[in-house]
Amino acid sequence: MTIEDLALLFVRGLGSRGIVQLLDAVGSAEELFSLSLGDLVGRLGVRKEVAEQIASKECFRDAEREVAYCRRHNIRIIAAQDAEYPQLLREAGDRPHVLFVQGNVDALSMRTLSMVGTRDASSSGLYVVDKLVGGLCEKLDDLCVVSGLAYGIDAACHRAALTHGATTVAVVASPLPEVTPAPHRALADDILRSGGALVSELHSQTKQNGKMFISRNRIIAALSMGTLVVESPLSGGSLATADIADSYYRTVMAVPGRITDNSSMGSNNLIRCGKARMVLTAKDIMEDMDWTPTKRGDVAEGGDTLAALEALTPQQRQVLDAVSSSVATDWAQLQRATGLSIGELSMVVIELEMQGLIRALPGQRYEKI
Repeated sequence: MTIEDLALLFVRGLGSRGIVQLLDAVGSAEELFSLSLGDLVGRLGVRKEVAEQIASKECFRDAEREVAYCRRHNIRIIAAQDAEYPQLLREAGDRPHVLFVQGNVDALSMRTLSMVGTRDASSSGLYVVDKLVGGLCEKLDDLCVVSGLAYGIDAACHRAALTHGATTVAVVASPLPEVTPAPHRALADDILRSGGALVSELHSQTKQNGKMFISRNRIIAALSMGTLVVESPLSGGSLATADIADSYYRTVMAVPGRITDNSSMGSNNLIRCGKARMVLTAKDIMEDMDWTPTKRGDVAEGGDTLAALEALTPQQRQVLDAVSSSVATDWAQLQRATGLSIGELSMVVIELEMQGLIRALPGQRYEKI
């Protein structure tokens, strides 16, 4: 990273795409700042008010202050041409030219999976997050979960990674070392202590206006080859992240939910419209991402099933026994056979699906796997 790289962030009216386009045209920030006002306006077509800032180099003072600030707070500054800059992010046309990172920079280039979802997470959604991350960690020893540190599903993704021994990266919509939301400061500290990282594209002099979240989501999407939506209503940041990931030609996946739950309507619609691959188990993610297990002594699929059967709770065993081995069993039959409430039965059915013991069929019918 050079002072010229950082100075570009302080040129008013020059956004991420503008920086990328100019650097693609001239090769480097140093070369850009060596050009005359005439070259900037005439040859590159830069707006006069922007070109004047570049030619005068007035932005260097702000850049020097930022360097001092980052040194005080132990923040790494990484430019797009640096070796530490994650390759997947570098492929995005609207990539931030400079990243600010606290913690383990190498985490950004691990085997990453972006996981996002609604802030208004259900108990089922929180369970699913833990189950999927735990299942992946049983197969992989180099997993890094990327999310946005927000309330609900995002925070659950980070916590599941910490619980099961995966690395995790939080991309925040605030200048470091501050995080948003502020109550997640303790979670952010846990991420750093565990060998993860906090990432932002915002320098310390950024004026907060509450509009940085969608911009932040493009970094979450670009850091991974796959993005998984666990729960989402029909609109919101999670669907925006999925759309961005799709625009980067990355794999988009979604966990289905009950059709009556508002928190699942968006993720269900992604699957219905063919924009996302349906995920029920960690194995589905492994297959969609074309990942092979990296842990030694990985048990065979039959061993996984046997272990799942031995770990069933009484309610799970009751529902599994009620599912016929020969014909599909519908919802009404399950209710009559188990006597469970709709809420209890829904939770158990999801748990059995996640464990790969039953499969959902059209018309709220189920069969054993």
